[in-house]
Amino acid sequence: MLISVLIRTVIGIKESVTVSALTRPNNPVLVIVVPCFNEEEALPGTVKTLSEKISQLGTEQLISPNSALLFVDDGSSDNTWGLIETSHREAPHIFGGVKLSGNRGHQNALLCGLLSVKDYADAAVLIDADLQEDIEAIDEMLDHFLSGSEVVLGVRSGRESGAFFKRVSSRFFYRLMRFLGARLVENHADFRLMGREAINALSEYGNENLFLRGIVPTLGFETGIVYYEEKKRLAGKSKYTLRKMMRLAFAGIASSGITGKCMGKIRAKAKRHPDYHIEKILFARGQMND
Repeated sequence: MLISVLIRTVIGIKESVTVSALTRPNNPVLVIVVPCFNEEEALPGTVKTLSEKISQLGTEQLISPNSALLFVDDGSSDNTWGLIETSHREAPHIFGGVKLSGNRGHQNALLCGLLSVKDYADAAVLIDADLQEDIEAIDEMLDHFLSGSEVVLGVRSGRESGAFFKRVSSRFFYRLMRFLGARLVENHADFRLMGREAINALSEYGNENLFLRGIVPTLGFETGIVYYEEKKRLAGKSKYTLRKMMRLAFAGIASSGITGKCMGKIRAKAKRHPDYHIEKILFARGQMND
């Protein structure tokens, strides 16, 4: 059962910025942004499931008929991009795609998707291609958005369904970040809704260490939370290796502004997160190419 909690005071360094619900369109243009890295096995099921969700939300007039899906291929070496191209050819009014030139990292793929639709979408939902997040939570995210929340976080409730390494590394990651002084919402990864105002604010963020779950709360917008039960992967294996988890942790430490001699040394050794570079782009009809 999904539980909704509205956060009136946003965790972060800024005062809460309120966006009036009166300014919201009754059926906003929603784009679901899906980062993909070697998701050839999972993608057919993901495409079917998310297209059905978009159709359901449209039928219930919760979103605009101009809403769409945007898949961001983060330098996959399998047939992920080929499947995205096929989906776009079969239903160009729903499916869009962006192909990055090489593996730029999950966080950059998410940012690329957000910035690609910021002038078109009223709101964007970020969700991973394995669909371990409960897509039914999107309905409740929209409820929060229409009630005035500019950011809505999806937070896992109950036991994680992933492998032992993922569960242990995730717990260690959040404990480490709390110990170092970072203010994170535990069990929230990158499943979230962001309105256009929040996306525009994020686009101006100057920190070179890209760690969205640490940056978004500091933007200061009214934020809601939707709890969901994590599901098993549709197919394939997790792409988060120990190396990638440690890289994310270093980015989180640096982006959170944690001070001290020890952290200064860590930041000095940390590499700048590479910018993304777009190789190919396929936008759903009506988004940016019309």
